[in-house]
Amino acid sequence: MKNIAVGFFLSLLMVGQAYTQTSKNVNTKNMKQVEQKDHYTFQLSDKVTRKAVTFKNRYGITLSGDLYLPKNIGTQPLAALAISGPFGAVKEQSSGLYANQMAERGFATLAFDPSYTGESGGEPRNVASPDINTEDFSAAVDYLGLQPSIDRNRIGIIGICGWAGMALNAAAVDKRIKAVATTSMYDMSRVMAKGYFDKLAIEERTKALEQMSQQRWKDAEKGTPAPSTNNLPEKLQGDEPQFVIDYFNYYKTPRGFHPNSINSNGAWTATNPLSFMNMPLLTYIKEIAPRPILLIAGEKAHSRYLSEDAYKAAAGQKELMIIPNAVHVDLYDKMDIIPFDKLTSFFNDNLKTDKTAQVTQPLEDASVNGK
Repeated sequence: MKNIAVGFFLSLLMVGQAYTQTSKNVNTKNMKQVEQKDHYTFQLSDKVTRKAVTFKNRYGITLSGDLYLPKNIGTQPLAALAISGPFGAVKEQSSGLYANQMAERGFATLAFDPSYTGESGGEPRNVASPDINTEDFSAAVDYLGLQPSIDRNRIGIIGICGWAGMALNAAAVDKRIKAVATTSMYDMSRVMAKGYFDKLAIEERTKALEQMSQQRWKDAEKGTPAPSTNNLPEKLQGDEPQFVIDYFNYYKTPRGFHPNSINSNGAWTATNPLSFMNMPLLTYIKEIAPRPILLIAGEKAHSRYLSEDAYKAAAGQKELMIIPNAVHVDLYDKMDIIPFDKLTSFFNDNLKTDKTAQVTQPLEDASVNGK
C-alpha cells in the first residue's frame, strides 16, 4: 500500500500537482440530479438555522460562508467554531455537515469556502496558499467575534483533511483561538514537499520544481495559470490505490459531488504546489500550547501518520483519537464514524465561560484513544 501510494503521488507531482483528484467536465449520468449550485450534500437539521454570510480576510479577499445557529439560542452568548476543509472541497460538503452537527449540539458554527475557491473571492481561481488559507481561519474568527450572539472569548476551530494543517498553523499564530480539532489531517506542505511517507527523493523534488518553474513562463505568456491535468478519473480502472477509490466514491458520486468543488468538478492550477514546497505549516505547532489540540484519524487511513506525527510534535494539552477500521474519507461524512460526541465534549470542556472555566491538566503523553 505504501509503495503504491508513493508511486501515485510521484506521478501527480511530476506534472505540477501534488494531490488533485478532479476533472473539469463531469459527464457521469448520475451527477445530473445534484448539479445545482445550491445543493448541499447533507440534510439541514430541523434544530438549526443556516444563513449565507460574507466577510473579508486580512488580504482584502471576500470569503463566503454559512452561519449555523441552534434554534433554541437562549439569552447567553454562544461558543463558536470556524470550520473548513477538506482540501479542494466547499462549504456545502464536509465542513457544512460538521457545522450543521455542531450547531445542533449548541455551538454557533461557520463553514466557509477558502480564498480562491467555491463562492469566495480571489483571483486566479483554484489556487491554495499556506499563508492566505491560514489567514482565512483568522478572518472567520474575526467574523464570529463580531456577532452579538457569540462570546468572542470562546471560539475554536475545526480543520478537515488539508485544512487541518492550516487550522493548526492558525491556532499557533492566532491566540484568540482557544481550542483546535482536526480530522483526517493532511499537512499539505509536508506532502507536497516530501511526498507521501516522505519518500520523495531530492532528484524527484528538483525535477518537479523545474517543471513548475518552466510552467510559469507559459502561464505568464498566456496571462492565466494552466490547470493541472492529473485528476480523478471519470471511471475507475481497477488498478488505483484504495485511497484514490475512496476519494472517487466521495467526490465523483452523488454522495459528495458538488459543482463548486475543485475535487468534484475542477482542477487546481498546475503550479499550485510551489508555495507549499518551501513553507512548512507546522513549524510552530508547539506554540499552540497551553491551548488544547484534538487530532482524530482513521485507523486504516493512508494519512494517519500525519496526525500521529503532529501529536508527537505538539506540546501541552493534546489528544490523538484513532477511529477503529476507519479510512481517511470516512471522516468526511460518515455519521456513524465521525465522533461528534467527542468533538462536543472537547469544545464544551475547553470553551467554557470565565465563571465555569477550570484549569485542565495536560493529558498523558500516551493518550491515544480508540486503539
